[in-house]
Amino acid sequence: MKNPGLLRSKRTVAALAAAGALTLVAACGGGGESVTGGSKKDGKVTITMGLFGVMGIEETGLLERYEKENPGVDIKAEIAGDEQTYYTALQTRLAAGKGLKDIQGIEIARAKEITETQADKFADFSGMTGTDHFLPWKQSQITTSDGKVLGLGTDIGPMAVCYRKDYFEKAGLPTDREEVGKLWEGDWSKYVEVGRTFKKNFKGGKVAFTDSASGLFNAMVYGHSEQYYNEKGDLIHDKNPVVKEAWTLSSDAAEEGLTAKLRQFQPGWDPGLSNGTFATAVCPAWMLSHISEKAGDKNKGKWDVARAPKGANWGGSFLGVIEDSPVKEEAKKLVAWLTAPEQQAHIFKELGNIPSSEKALKAPDVTNAKSEYFSDAPIGQIFGAAAQEIPDKQVLGRKDGTIKDIFSQGLALVEQGTARDKAWATTMERIEKAVG
Repeated sequence: MKNPGLLRSKRTVAALAAAGALTLVAACGGGGESVTGGSKKDGKVTITMGLFGVMGIEETGLLERYEKENPGVDIKAEIAGDEQTYYTALQTRLAAGKGLKDIQGIEIARAKEITETQADKFADFSGMTGTDHFLPWKQSQITTSDGKVLGLGTDIGPMAVCYRKDYFEKAGLPTDREEVGKLWEGDWSKYVEVGRTFKKNFKGGKVAFTDSASGLFNAMVYGHSEQYYNEKGDLIHDKNPVVKEAWTLSSDAAEEGLTAKLRQFQPGWDPGLSNGTFATAVCPAWMLSHISEKAGDKNKGKWDVARAPKGANWGGSFLGVIEDSPVKEEAKKLVAWLTAPEQQAHIFKELGNIPSSEKALKAPDVTNAKSEYFSDAPIGQIFGAAAQEIPDKQVLGRKDGTIKDIFSQGLALVEQGTARDKAWATTMERIEKAVG
C-alpha cells in the first residue's frame, strides 16, 4: 500500500478546498453552453471527472494509461479531499444544471438519494456490455425502482479489526491474528469483553482498548440488511432492534472507559494513531492506508489485522455519468474500463481498496496480497473473506450518511459523560430535525 497523501499527480486540475468547493465551475468549451466540462473538437475528446478522497482512479496512473491506449482522449480529474463538501457542491451543481463534470463519483451513503431524486440527471448503464461482473448487491444500490443503473461500482468496505500486537502482548492477550480473531468470533459483545480484559490487565501506560464507540456502532449496524430504513423507504432508526443493540453495546464500551473518545477522521484521531493511544480500531479495507500514513513509520510492524466478529460493509463508491454530457458515450466507456476487474485489482494492489467486482476479488493480485505495514497480514484473504459475509441485500435510505453522523455525535456525548438515555433522546431529536 502507498501513502495516499503522496499520490496526487500533476494531472489533478484542483484539489477542492472546503472554502471553494461550492463555487460553480464554468463549463469549458462551447462558449459556456455545456452542462459539463466535456467537449469534442477536431477529433479530440475531453472528459472531466469529479472525485473525492482517495478513490485510486487518478492516484494509481490509470487515467494516464487510458489516454495512452486511447489517443485523442484527454481526461481532467478534479478531486475533493472531503466527501461531504464534495457532495454538497454536487447537489448545488445538479440543481443549477451547470458546473458538473462528465463523470461524478457517488459515495454509497448518497446512492439512495441520487436514485430517488436525481435519476433523470444520470446516464443509464443497464445492459451495457462487460458490466456483469459486480457483486449482485453492489449494483442494486445504484439501481432505480424501474431498473435504471446510474453508475458502476468502484470499491466496497468489508470490515476487519486492526490491532496493536505490542499492546495485546502487554495485556496478556494473544498476538497471532488467527487467535485474536477467535477471541471475538461471531459476536461483537465478545469484542467488548476482550476490551474489559485488556483494560484490567494492560501494563504500559494509559491506552484505551478501542478508538471510538461510533466505530463499533457502525460495524454492528452495517452487518445487517436493514439499518435506518426498511425496504419500503420508511425510517426505522428509532425502533430497529439492530440499531438499539448497537447503541447499547457501544454505550457500554463508552461508559466503561474502553474507548479513547476519538471519532474516526475527526480532530484528535490522527494524533491518536501517531501517539498510540488505543489498541484497536474497527477498520474497513479502505482505512488501512490512512492508518499506515497517520500512525507513521515508527509504528510499522506493530499493527496487524484480524477478522471481525461478523461481516459488514462500511463504505464504497460508484462512478456515474451525467445524462446531458456532450461526451456521454465516451464517458460511459471510460467508467466501464475504470471499474473493470483488471483495473479494480490494480487499485487494490496499489492502495488496498477492495474491489466490488466479483471477478476481481478472485484475481491473484487480490487473493495473494499482504500488507508489509500491518505485519505482512494477508489482507487479500482477510477482506476477501469478509466481503463474502456481507448481507446480499443492503437497504439504503436517502439520508443514511446524515443519520450515521448524528448517531456518531450522540455516542460522543456518552463518551463525554452524558447519560445514554439523554444522549439517545438528543440523537432522535437531531435526526428528526435533519431528515423530517
